[in-house]
Amino acid sequence: MSAFLPNKGSRASLAPCKALLCLPFYNRDHMGRARKELLENANIAYSAVELNTASALANYATEAGSTFLGERGSGLRARGDVQDFYQLRQQCLDQRTLFEDPDFPAEDTSIFFSQTPPRPFKWLRPMEISEDPQLFVDGASRFDIQQGELGDCWLLAAVANLTLNHGLFTQIVPDDQGFGDKYAGIFHFRFWQYGRWVDVVVDDRLPTVYGKLVFLHSSQENEFWSALFEKAYAKLHGSYEALKGGTTCEAMEDFTGGVTEMFELNEAPPNLFMIIMKAYERSSLMACSIEPDPSVLEAQTPEGLVKGHAYSVTRVKYIDIETPNTTGKIPLIRLRNPWGNEAEWNGPWSDKSPEWRFIPASEKEEIGLTFDDDGEFWMSYRDFIKYFSRLEICNLNPDSLTEDQVEAGKRKWEMSMFEGEWVRGVTAGGCRNFLETFGHNPQYIITLVDPDEDDDEHKCTLIVALMQKNRRAQRRMGVECLTVGFAIYHIKEPESAPKPLDLNFFKFNASVARSPSFINLREVSCRFKLPPGVYCIVPSTFEANEEGEFILRVFSENKNHMEEHDEEVGLGEIDARVKGQVDIDDDIPAHVKEAPEPEEEKTSEKAKEFFKKIAGEDMEVDWLELKDILDYAMRKELPRASSQSQDSIVTTLLALVCGVVCRDTPLGQAFEVKNDGFSKDVCRSMIAMMDVDRSGKLGFEEFKALWVDIRHWKDGSGYLSAFELRHALNSAGYRLNNNILNILAHRYSSKDGMITFDDFMMCAVRLKGLIEVMKTVEETDVVFATRIRKHKANPHTVVHSRSLCLLLK
Repeated sequence: MSAFLPNKGSRASLAPCKALLCLPFYNRDHMGRARKELLENANIAYSAVELNTASALANYATEAGSTFLGERGSGLRARGDVQDFYQLRQQCLDQRTLFEDPDFPAEDTSIFFSQTPPRPFKWLRPMEISEDPQLFVDGASRFDIQQGELGDCWLLAAVANLTLNHGLFTQIVPDDQGFGDKYAGIFHFRFWQYGRWVDVVVDDRLPTVYGKLVFLHSSQENEFWSALFEKAYAKLHGSYEALKGGTTCEAMEDFTGGVTEMFELNEAPPNLFMIIMKAYERSSLMACSIEPDPSVLEAQTPEGLVKGHAYSVTRVKYIDIETPNTTGKIPLIRLRNPWGNEAEWNGPWSDKSPEWRFIPASEKEEIGLTFDDDGEFWMSYRDFIKYFSRLEICNLNPDSLTEDQVEAGKRKWEMSMFEGEWVRGVTAGGCRNFLETFGHNPQYIITLVDPDEDDDEHKCTLIVALMQKNRRAQRRMGVECLTVGFAIYHIKEPESAPKPLDLNFFKFNASVARSPSFINLREVSCRFKLPPGVYCIVPSTFEANEEGEFILRVFSENKNHMEEHDEEVGLGEIDARVKGQVDIDDDIPAHVKEAPEPEEEKTSEKAKEFFKKIAGEDMEVDWLELKDILDYAMRKELPRASSQSQDSIVTTLLALVCGVVCRDTPLGQAFEVKNDGFSKDVCRSMIAMMDVDRSGKLGFEEFKALWVDIRHWKDGSGYLSAFELRHALNSAGYRLNNNILNILAHRYSSKDGMITFDDFMMCAVRLKGLIEVMKTVEETDVVFATRIRKHKANPHTVVHSRSLCLLLK
C-alpha cells in the first residue's frame, strides 16, 4: 500500500503573525515551600546552574508576574510587570498625570521597522485634535472606519463586520472607558492570541500630520475608538507597519478566537446549506462576496448585487411555504449589505416580490420580515450559490459566546487545542515526502465516539485548523510564514499502537484525510466527515528542519477526546545491556538467546582479564581512569566494527589499553596530545549515568555497556544527530516526550541539528539529576506544580512534562 506524498501548494505573499505571551499561573505559597524543600532534600550532587534553575522555577510566578487565561497581559516586549489597565488608570488619577506607555512609545520605531517616516509625525492626544473628544458618537458603526495611509484594509473590513455583532464588539472594546471623569490618557482592548484572551493597554497619543490622524480614523472628527483600536492591534504585533498585508479571516480570528472556513460556491459541497444552518445555530460570523470586476470598482449586477463587495449573512432558515398546489419548506438566506442603502437583490424573494404571498403571516412575523431600503434582503439558497462566488464562515470559539446567547439556546462547538513546536533535528520532520523523519513530527490522537445528530451517514464533523504562531511581528527580522499542512491517519488498534507512531506505521499506512495543500498562510483549515474511531493528526512543515511554533485546534459537534501521542516522561529501566542481558545487535533477551559458543565465552573472559589489569583488584574504574581509557581509545580512532559481538568490541578496546598499561606507560603519554579529551565533568557524568550500584565507579559490566553505547552514539564525525536523541536517551533509561526533546535540542544542538558527545553526556546526567530532585520533592509531600506516579501498564517513574520543561529552561 502506498502512502500519500503531498504536493506543495501555491505560495501566498501574505504577512506572518506574532502572539503576546501570557505567563502560567502558580500558587506562590506552594512554590516557596517547594523551593525550600527542593534545595534541602535533594540527595544528589548538583551544580550551581541546576540550583539556580530550580530557584528560578520557584520564583517564576513571583518575579515574572502571573496572569489568568483571558485576563490582563498586554505588551509585546518582555519589559517587566504585566500592565494592569485598572491599576495603571488609578495610579494616573491619583497622581493627576496622563498615562505614557513605555512598552509602545510615541516614537517612529512604533510605526516603522524597515523604513523612516516619509515626513515627520507628531503624536497628539485626542484633546489636542478635537475640542470635544469622544470614544463613541452615536454608538459604533461601519461609518466609524475610514482607512488612512496604512495598507491594512483587511483589518478594516473585519472591524466593520465586528460592529454588526454588539456582543462580540463590547467584549473586544470594553465600555468601561472614555473621556469622562475617569479619563487618564489610557485605554484597553481585548484580542484573542493563540488560545488566550489578552488585554492590551495603550496611551491615547496618536500619530498625526498637520493635526490630522494619519492612519485609521472615524468619519466623525471627534470620535476616536477606531484609531485607538488600531493602535492597540499595532502594539500587539510590534508596530503599525507589521499590519501591512493580511486577510480578513486572520483579523476575525483575532477578534473572536474562532476558526475560519472558506467555500468556493461554484464547488459547493452537497451539504453546504446544512453547514450554514449549523453555523448560524452556533452564532458563527458569515460573509459572502462576488468575484470583483478588475475594470470596474464595485460594479453592480443586473440583479442588484455589487461585485467585490462583502455581504453579511444574518439569518438562515427553512421557510414554510403554501401554494395552491403544494406545501413544504424552502431554504432561504437573509443577507445584509454593510453600506445599509437601497442596493439590494431584486430577484425572487427580494423585498415585495410575489413569492412572499405564499408565506403564512405567522412565519413572516417570526422572521421579522420588513421591506425597508436598509440593505437587508432574502434570497433562495439556489440563487445564493448561483450569484455569489465565495462564502467565509468564522466558527466562534466556545468562549466567545455571551451568556445571553447561551441562555437563548445557541449551540457551541466542542474544541480541543494544543500548542506545539517544530525544532530542527528533533520535531521538524517535514511532510510525508521525508519518510525517514516524518514520524518525528508532533502527533495528536483524537477519539471520535458519537456521530453528528441528524447525520444520515453516521459520521462525525471535524474542523482541523493549524495556525502558525509569532510570525507577523517577526517580519522586522525577515521571518515569513512557513509552508505548512497536516495529515490524518486512522489507528485501527490504538491499544497496541507505538507512542509515538513510528517509521513502520507511516511506511505501511496511508492517510485518510489531509489539508487541501501545504501553503504559507498563517492558518490552514479544513472540514472533514469521519466515521467514529481513533485518529492521529500529524501537523508538519513541507520541508524538513524548518523551525516554528504552532497551535492546533479541532472543532467538533460532539465531545471529543484529544491528547498528544507521545511517551510519558520519566525514568525507566536502563537498557538491559548494562546488565549484560542483551546483545547490541539484535536486542534479544539473554534467556531467549542460544547458549554462547565456547569462543565467545573465551573472548568475554579475556576482556575481564584485561579490565582487571587496568582497574585493579576492586574491578572498578574511577573518573580519572575512565578519562584516560576513553581519551586513548578515541585518539586511536578504533574501527567501528559493527558486526562484532559486544564482548569483541570491548576486548578490542581493553587489549589496546592494557598493552600500554602493562608497559607502565601512562595513557596520557601513549599518544600525541591534541586537546584535553573528555572533560572531567563529562567523565563524572558518564559514571553517574551508568553507575547502577552507586559506588561512584564503573564495574566491568557497567563499563562494557558504556563503551558499547559510545560506539553506537558516536559516529565518525564525533556528533550525534538530534533526530537520534530520543533513541540514545531511551537506551540510558530516559523516557522523554517531544516537549523535553525540543528544549534539549535548543540547549545542546548546533544550528545544523548536531550534538557533540560531550554535550550529550552532560544532557543525560542533567536529566537524571532533575528527575531525582523532582522525585525527592514529591516524596516529601511538597506541592511543586508536578506529580510523580506509577502506571500499571508503564512501570517506570513518570514525571509531569510541564514541570520538567520549566526546570530545563
